[in-house]
Amino acid sequence: MSESAGAAAAGAEGAGDGSRPADRSSRRGLFGRIALFVRQVFAELKKVVRPTRSELITYTTVVLVFVAVVMAFVTVIDLGIGLATGWIFGG
Repeated sequence: MSESAGAAAAGAEGAGDGSRPADRSSRRGLFGRIALFVRQVFAELKKVVRPTRSELITYTTVVLVFVAVVMAFVTVIDLGIGLATGWIFGG
């Protein structure tokens, strides 16, 4: 029991030393947190990799084909519901 009490006391002492990110961010003011956020955004933007021309053409083609397929599906469903409504209500 003595060991667990000592570990709990050591944990309580180390909790306020700023080693955890939550402790450091809670000490910062509003502008400090905003500055940290902006620095992190720029750091993440530096990691972005631009696609090559061939990758961009491939991705664009995939998106356009997918949109065309979804448009065709929605058109068929819309026409089917319209015909069913006309048949049910006698239009």
